[in-house]
Amino acid sequence: MVPPGVAPPLRPEPLDRLPGSREDDPFLRLASAWLVGHPANTATAYHLDLQAWAAWCADLGVHPLAAERHHVDAWVRHLTTNPQPRTGRPASAATVARKLSALAGFYDYGLHDAGVLAHSPVASVRRPKVADESQAIGLTADELRRLLAAAAAHSPRSAALVSVLIFCGLRISEALGADVRDYSHDQGHRVLKVTRKGGKAGRVALAPPVVRALDAYLEERTSGPLFLARDGSTRYPYRSAHEQLARLCAAPLACPPA
Repeated sequence: MVPPGVAPPLRPEPLDRLPGSREDDPFLRLASAWLVGHPANTATAYHLDLQAWAAWCADLGVHPLAAERHHVDAWVRHLTTNPQPRTGRPASAATVARKLSALAGFYDYGLHDAGVLAHSPVASVRRPKVADESQAIGLTADELRRLLAAAAAHSPRSAALVSVLIFCGLRISEALGADVRDYSHDQGHRVLKVTRKGGKAGRVALAPPVVRALDAYLEERTSGPLFLARDGSTRYPYRSAHEQLARLCAAPLACPPA
């Protein structure tokens, strides 16, 4: 039986191929190797899910790599019956399903790809049913008008950003990930090149209100991110797996000591 808080014996050769050294906790090493293979935004979300899972395991006194199915089942019950820190309400079925999907992907990677684990504690865990139809509630036409008016009154940056989100239906990450050079012409139309979920590139035709808002915000600027930081500084996305890995490792996961 593995002592609480201590990692189980792992295959040394596959473990040596993971980031970090033998002095580092194997959970952190395996997490870093798994996360670096995902797009930045997905990796950030999964990073938070692994943090929450590791903290739960720490409270139980069990190492995450020594966890069993009943530990995962207890976590699911905790999520669905106790107020969560961010919302003050129990987690929804969709949230729990997403967290379990992240956890299953992590353990499957350790089992099949990295080859350091002997089993996955998530393999047979029941996942909550999630409705196919989105439960999100959209804004009314009057609410949209008031939002645009408030953004215009706030600043040219807010007006441009809100216009892009409303009229183009972009994710916030797609809008903030665009560069000024991605704002161009295509057969007489103003278009914006964006990076979609999963890293796929796409072009979005821009409506006249969006073009007017962007032109007023950009003025004559020809380089840098499309949307600058609030203080006017430039913030470029991490463009390589090595940079992404360094960024993720700079915010270590909570993990019980070995």
